[in-house]
Amino acid sequence: MRVAIVGASALALATAHDLIKHGHDVVMIEKDKEKIASLSEQIDCGFIKGDGTKPAILREADPKGTGILFCLTDVDQDNILAGLVGRSLGFAKVVPKIEDPEYEHICLELGLDETIIPDSAIARMLADMVTGQTMPELSTIVRGEVRFFMFVARKEDAGPVESLGLPDKTRLICVYRGDDFVLPEATAELKADDEVVLITHSGALDELRERWSAPPKMTPEGQKAGRKA
Repeated sequence: MRVAIVGASALALATAHDLIKHGHDVVMIEKDKEKIASLSEQIDCGFIKGDGTKPAILREADPKGTGILFCLTDVDQDNILAGLVGRSLGFAKVVPKIEDPEYEHICLELGLDETIIPDSAIARMLADMVTGQTMPELSTIVRGEVRFFMFVARKEDAGPVESLGLPDKTRLICVYRGDDFVLPEATAELKADDEVVLITHSGALDELRERWSAPPKMTPEGQKAGRKA
């Protein structure tokens, strides 16, 4: 698989090394010319010099021919922007990294449901080790065409779970309401700003992303109100 990585952070380099070791084709996008010169002697991958948040630079990485775009700079805002631009250019999957958990909700609202928070993930793993808990690798659970999808409930989504009208082979798993973890019953109701986790078939992802990654469509009544305002 061909993989593009924005940024040359420590995580980016470790990821690139592992990918190359497993036979994947990697291209790194970095705006620091001196860093590229130094890394080119350490790692066998392609380089694109430039700002990875810019559409013109990301186009050089061949969006249609690239399986994944990892956004791994040391700046959360740059990673989020690069992810949005990459998605608009047609990368099959974009995975931005953030360090500040406060951006997680925003990423969900923007439809960046593949966002990773390394510190939070490691902290949970270490806490589980202390308490003697072990969890199976996600890859042993999620197989074939099974996928997870997360979105932030809007005002129009509030109400009974069954009224969401989810695609076939899609079910609600859980809801994060503030700091609370909720396992909703069939009769449960969603509230605006709930973070909703679904399990679905990969074939339903486009429909889900179109519905929850785009601004809500305004009703005729809302359009009239907007014109009056």
